[in-house]
Amino acid sequence: MSTGRRPLEDRELDAILERLDRLTEAVERVGRRLDALAGIDRMSREFQNLSRSLESLAYAALGARGPNIRRPNE
Repeated sequence: MSTGRRPLEDRELDAILERLDRLTEAVERVGRRLDALAGIDRMSREFQNLSRSLESLAYAALGARGPNIRRPNE
């Protein structure tokens, strides 16, 4: 059964393999960047949780009286 394609020459195969190597490297770089972004996303969520906790602690420290804000020229 013939597919109608001619056999590839060595230099054509080398060019294809070289291109595949470059594509593989590019995909690996993208993967590393995505992994780094996932780490940043986790850190962002942790900072949000920490911020909420600190805000809760600050309000708890103020107690029922609320903040005492002094305005300039009072």
